[in-house]
Amino acid sequence: MKKSTLSLFLLSIGISLSAQEVVTTQGDTYSNLTGSVSFTLGEMVINTGTDGINEITQGFNQTNWVFVSLEDHALDYGVSIFPNPTQDQLNIKTENSLNVSYTLYDSKGSLIYEDKLNAKLTTIEVSHLAAGNYSLVLYNKKQILKTYKLIKNN
Repeated sequence: MKKSTLSLFLLSIGISLSAQEVVTTQGDTYSNLTGSVSFTLGEMVINTGTDGINEITQGFNQTNWVFVSLEDHALDYGVSIFPNPTQDQLNIKTENSLNVSYTLYDSKGSLIYEDKLNAKLTTIEVSHLAAGNYSLVLYNKKQILKTYKLIKNN
């Protein structure tokens, strides 16, 4: 092969690589001294097609995963938080509201509310808050009692 023919031949060879792609809706990474875990919620893309103008993506859809949790710092303190997920109001129900306060944080860690429980049932108005994840911390003068992960829907 002549040098110019070889150059033309090498220029016409194309390499196509593909890898797993994800269209994400949520995800996070948690780590401590012993290890870490990462997760992604979304749709794993298995095929993308186009006609030059429009594009369509095909995949496995995870439509609605809701994660709520509780960090139980004081096992003997009884409390119910409902509804979770919530839209308009969040209720805190406990037999012992004496000297117990709460803080509500958004997903960035910004303080939204801070107040004392005022009765066996305390209601927090959340209808004006944006949809998203929030943390509710119940505490007294001695310790954090409970930490709840909350979801606010529209």
